[in-house]
Amino acid sequence: MQIEHHHLKTFADDVINLSREVANEKRKQVNTLRDRLETHIAANPGFALVKMLHAGSVAKGTALRTVNDFDVAVYVRSEDAPADASLIDWMTERLREAYEGLIGDDQVQSGTHCVTITFKGTGTVVDVVPVLYEGDPDDRGYLVARDTGDRLLTSVRLHLEFIRKRKAAAPTDFAQIVRFVKWWIRNQKIEHGDQFRFKSFMAELIVADMIDNGAVLSDYVAGLEAFFSGVVNSELRGRIAFADYYNVSELPAAGADPIEIIDPVNPENNAARLYTESDRKRIVYSAEDALDAIAEARYATTKARAVDCWQVVLGERFKGASS
Repeated sequence: MQIEHHHLKTFADDVINLSREVANEKRKQVNTLRDRLETHIAANPGFALVKMLHAGSVAKGTALRTVNDFDVAVYVRSEDAPADASLIDWMTERLREAYEGLIGDDQVQSGTHCVTITFKGTGTVVDVVPVLYEGDPDDRGYLVARDTGDRLLTSVRLHLEFIRKRKAAAPTDFAQIVRFVKWWIRNQKIEHGDQFRFKSFMAELIVADMIDNGAVLSDYVAGLEAFFSGVVNSELRGRIAFADYYNVSELPAAGADPIEIIDPVNPENNAARLYTESDRKRIVYSAEDALDAIAEARYATTKARAVDCWQVVLGERFKGASS
């Protein structure tokens, strides 16, 4: 083949992956916020905020180099916080109290789904998601939808543990295939705009399902081909679910959602519940284009043609270089 595993690995190292140094720097900034919050909580025993946990792609080790935000969850005492659409604004005021003197009020702002904290020096944005907490030892708590006030059971700790298990089963390779898929999704969104919907959480769960079913991802060409083949062959019609933290018997009966990818922590939460039939078709059609391109690249007689094919998957920045 003109394009092999080492070509994709070089591209990942040079273009896709967030460097360890940058990731560590972002963690330091977030740790500053966490340490200050812990100090404030210790000094004010009745304070409604309980703790801050790292969350999101940087915590999971699946972040792209293009990431500029860091996701954290702040657990709040359920009895002290509003369990409705006003929770985000309430959280904004509590964080301003905790960080008084460290950062300005203008750096802590209410967003649509979270509170955003911006570091002026680096431009790093920390997205703070409030979780209503009732003392569960596995850090289960409830997210609250700002538009409806609906509660959704979650656990940052268990989600991270779920990912760590799959990373242990395929060290380096699980996270790398997830990053490749997220890079492909990013390129699809650049090309198609808001018409293309495919959130990272769903991609992580599809790759996790591949691992659980014996997929070997150590060759990145074969691993990506297996991902796209799985999406195309299944057409995303079959349910994807896991039994790490609940019994299969707890899963609800199949519903009318076009895609069913069930949250590994909450059997009642279909991660794709807001996706339409048109969304499903767009994902499958785009995956089919990627799969066809990989197949053509496999039999290309020149490297230039193989690179052209892989650019369908990885974008124009892919040049087929190898370290």
